Amino acid sequence: MESSLSYPIGKYIPNRSPNPNKLQQWIKDISTFPSEVEKLANGLSAVELNWKYRPKGWSLKQVIHHCADSHINSIMRFKLCLTEDKPSIRPYFEDRWAELADSKDDNVNASIQLLKGLHHRWTLLLESLSKEDLEKEFMHPEHGKTFNIAETIGNYAWHCNHHLMHMKNALASKGRYN
Repeated sequence: MESSLSYPIGKYIPNRSPNPNKLQQWIKDISTFPSEVEKLANGLSAVELNWKYRPKGWSLKQVIHHCADSHINSIMRFKLCLTEDKPSIRPYFEDRWAELADSKDDNVNASIQLLKGLHHRWTLLLESLSKEDLEKEFMHPEHGKTFNIAETIGNYAWHCNHHLMHMKNALASKGRYN
């Protein structure tokens, strides 16, 4: 039960060489994510925004704020990878970030607006990538290995869908995990 609440759509399965249709679907998932988040969060009370998706998990608002933080880091990683030769990216402690004051704010509008602008620009960037760009790599020191841009697009499409399901689960829980 805990695993299905933690990974409601399953764990990410890397794909270093997606076909063009899969790549387009991933870009669409990234593109539409902010509007999906906005639909879910629209009209929610502070009580509802504090519902958790699983025991000891984040609240719905923390998930939304986390996605803004994570996706800011992601676009920076993409840009570093596109403009430098196999850069080493900087990891961060997302669990610690989720405990900071801005991640516990009951007003999620700023994070939703940030996601809208960020994902608009990110989508423009992703749609412009050449085959050669998709093969560019970065080093992730936390994992000690390289990742290419193509598989990273898939990872973030999964991340969007993963957290959308967390948000839906938080709403469905009606506070039973708090």
